[in-house]
Amino acid sequence: MIFDEKSAQLKRLLLVLDMCLTALVYLVSFWAYHFFIVRTASLYPSYLAFLPHIIILQGFFMSYFGAYNSFRISTLTFARIVFLAIAMNMAVLFAMLFLLKLQDVSRIIMLLFTGTTFLTLVVVRSLLVWWYFKRAVQKGENYLKVLIIGTGERAVRLSDTLRKSRDWGVHIIGHLDTDKAKVGSEVSGSPVLGTLDSIAEILESHVIDEVIMAIPRTMMSDVEEIANACEEEGVRFRLMADIYDLQLARMRLADLDGIPLLSFEPVAQNEAKLLVKRMFDLIVTLAAMPVLLPMMALIALAIKLDSPGPVFFIQQRVGLRKRLFPMYKFRTMVQDSEKLLKDLEARNEAEGPIFKMTNDPRVTRVGKFLRKTSLDEFPQLFNVIRGQMSLVGPRPMSIRDVNLFDKSIQRKRFSVKPGLTCVWQISGRSNLPFEKWLELDLYYIENWSLSMDIKILFKTIPAVLKGSGAV
Repeated sequence: MIFDEKSAQLKRLLLVLDMCLTALVYLVSFWAYHFFIVRTASLYPSYLAFLPHIIILQGFFMSYFGAYNSFRISTLTFARIVFLAIAMNMAVLFAMLFLLKLQDVSRIIMLLFTGTTFLTLVVVRSLLVWWYFKRAVQKGENYLKVLIIGTGERAVRLSDTLRKSRDWGVHIIGHLDTDKAKVGSEVSGSPVLGTLDSIAEILESHVIDEVIMAIPRTMMSDVEEIANACEEEGVRFRLMADIYDLQLARMRLADLDGIPLLSFEPVAQNEAKLLVKRMFDLIVTLAAMPVLLPMMALIALAIKLDSPGPVFFIQQRVGLRKRLFPMYKFRTMVQDSEKLLKDLEARNEAEGPIFKMTNDPRVTRVGKFLRKTSLDEFPQLFNVIRGQMSLVGPRPMSIRDVNLFDKSIQRKRFSVKPGLTCVWQISGRSNLPFEKWLELDLYYIENWSLSMDIKILFKTIPAVLKGSGAV
């Protein structure tokens, strides 16, 4: 998170610089290819049409992978970020070329652009930006001077975090406290300058950029006096928002027509990352469709020949924020299988609210094969395209199973989109007890990343081919 305006401004400039360099390299790559290889100066409209997409996506993916989170990242880390951003950018571009069936865009130019962009961005950041940043930090020109209100555990944590995380360096001028006995002592190497009553005097006699209040909520009555003193001296005043001991993934301040609202969210959901996840789902799904559609047609034919009834089984499942949606599967059971479930409840082999039965008499011959290979899940790719599901996420549960939940924490799984596969799918599938299944779902929700999704997808393939745990 960007703490100060100077860092925010410089990082915006870096984003613009990287996008300009990307555009320059793209045009130079086109010019070099046509001048030195095919020896023509023609500028095809299709190349120019893709230029805005490439520039915007490059900036977006660079930001997504953390290129502008801090100036303290190493050259190797930054190079990895650039590589990932370019790889994602090219994946989107080639998907567009494939879907639009554009043949006049040279793949050689794109490969030349990829390599040159990587070298350019890494070299420019290393030689120009880091040199300026390190020199400025060493000279101490931009140190942030902070006065902390409080000396307790929260104040110590704030002081240590400020020193470690701020890009340009920080100087803790000192602390103020309500206890006169603490005046003259030190907190994390910084002196206790006085009590809260001396706030105006301290602000007047010291160079201070910010005052941060790190006291328990029992002392909130002092906030107005301190805020007024800071306003009179023209000093920024901040208040630590963790005034309640809540174990939440994310706190966010929003403005509603002048009314400040502090939001407490159970799951850390970055909108940019969710957008990348959605783009990733669409790219992979649409790219796989030309291969999967003929296979799905053969499966549909086998189902019709094996038993009477529809090809697809459509059931209402509980999705994101407990919204119901129709989930598609290939039918693997006889008609009216839901009505027969009541007679089989006593033979349920699974623990918890889910129903599993090894030799379920409702399953057809083709259905056994489809379940063993998980081919019955293929139609859920249409749920992914419609935005009701993701490729990776907790498996969508039926209304019957959700109604049997006996713990509130089990409903946390509805804070994210359900998926075709998740951690439990590669960890034993149906052999896992429900409690372990839930534990893995919650682990995924709390630790999600795009790289985790990719790893799960790759590990799902051998798990499905092996067929272990499938019922």
